[in-house]
Amino acid sequence: MTALSTRELAELVGGELRGQGTRLIADVAASDAAEAEHVTFLDGVAAEGRPRTNAGAVLLAAKHLDVLGADSNADLIIVSAPLDAFVKAMLHYRPVAAAPTVGVSSSANISPLATLGDDCHVFPGVTIEDNVVIGDRCVIHPGAYIGTGCHVGDDVTIYANAVLYPTMLLGDRVIVHATAVIGADGFGFQFLDGQFVRIPHTGTVRIEDDVEIGAGTTVDRAMIGETVIGAGTKLDNQVMIAHNCRLGQHNAFASQVGLAGSVTTGDYVRCGGQVGVADHAHLGTGCSVGGKAGVHGTVPDGEDYHGYPAGPAKETYRIAMAVQKAPEMRKQLRRLEKQVQELQSRLAESDHLRAHAPAA
Repeated sequence: MTALSTRELAELVGGELRGQGTRLIADVAASDAAEAEHVTFLDGVAAEGRPRTNAGAVLLAAKHLDVLGADSNADLIIVSAPLDAFVKAMLHYRPVAAAPTVGVSSSANISPLATLGDDCHVFPGVTIEDNVVIGDRCVIHPGAYIGTGCHVGDDVTIYANAVLYPTMLLGDRVIVHATAVIGADGFGFQFLDGQFVRIPHTGTVRIEDDVEIGAGTTVDRAMIGETVIGAGTKLDNQVMIAHNCRLGQHNAFASQVGLAGSVTTGDYVRCGGQVGVADHAHLGTGCSVGGKAGVHGTVPDGEDYHGYPAGPAKETYRIAMAVQKAPEMRKQLRRLEKQVQELQSRLAESDHLRAHAPAA
């Protein structure tokens, strides 16, 4: 790790320096944890809170120059994309370690009927079964299992103890993180004669190019055809994709999202953590579903849905606010009921007095 002056740091990220340029920066840090030797960044979300930081340097857009306040001692580096610049700085101070070049380990269990491309690295403890085809420059980490008939594209990384059941199809530049399971049977049963009877699943999973599968995530094989994960889609850790689902391109699902069978999505769909989607539902292109929402039916293209059952964001927020006010509304209703009872009692008493009043 090489310390840089703020002038050198500005040159590295292609930014415009506002400051002396001589302060030495030795590492990156989050804004609330940064000290004088750190560089941090300020984006639009952070700017809304008018943050304070002790960082020695701050990467920020020109429109946010005034948010740090007059008491900041930081050298400012103006860039068009603060997060991108921060990542570039971070990789200078914390370079990614080069992947080990183990070649094909003699301790790996590789079928003689499997085909491996050029420049692959297969670690000890890997099992590769018959008729597997693996492309060029793939890295397969210890304990991974690749079942019979799988096809794996170029530049694929499969981390430790991940499992590919037989006949899985992976495109190029796919990343499968540790303990992910691709191709287990879908949860399909018939209830016959008082017991659950398994429905055979003979389909496959097709994972297209540039997909990332998180640690502990599961993608079930289709009963007949394909479960599809569209190109560029990113699945976080512990996501569940059930049989026959077909995801569009560039979806992004946070941790613990669960899709029941035969769900379909358009492109650029986003789901927050712990979203649950019922079977045969459809998430339209460009829609977003907030964390913990429960989806039934269809989310239209471009819509923002929240809550359970999930509905348009503005509507669900109004409902949530009304529910929060329910205890006070209940108290008000009881007061009104009491007042109505008192008025009815007085009215009845008045009617009684008029009925028994002496005749004039």
